[in-house]
Amino acid sequence: MRPQVAFRDFRYPADYDAVMRFWVGIEKGVHISASDAPGEIQKKIQRDPDLFLVAEAHGEIVGTVIGGFDGRRGMIYHLAVSALFRGQGIGSRLMSEIESRLRAKGCLKSYLIVLRDNVDAMRFYERIGWEAMDRDLLYGKEFQ
Repeated sequence: MRPQVAFRDFRYPADYDAVMRFWVGIEKGVHISASDAPGEIQKKIQRDPDLFLVAEAHGEIVGTVIGGFDGRRGMIYHLAVSALFRGQGIGSRLMSEIESRLRAKGCLKSYLIVLRDNVDAMRFYERIGWEAMDRDLLYGKEFQ
């Protein structure tokens, strides 16, 4: 029998340590950076408290997703589901809810990043309607 999974908004600071442990334990696809530090997550929650979701079972975090919205475009970060809970629709439900919340804010287009070696994630996103943007290049710069 599968445990009941509950979906809810992330609560800062109460959930921070558990979510960080969860992300560190994910085998592929989530990379912790300076933007995941407590102060940065607190800024995220102050800006968009409704765009950081968790899934939990038996009081343990088993899934996360973060959405961002700049008033024009959306961005998806840190979609992750515990290996023990994959294949149960948790990732799809998290994505569906974050997409719905972005649309409610007026977001018409959103982006996400998948590492080239994460083929399972690519297949998942394509299955739920996301498309690879082969003609575009992603650039980044860290401000330190």
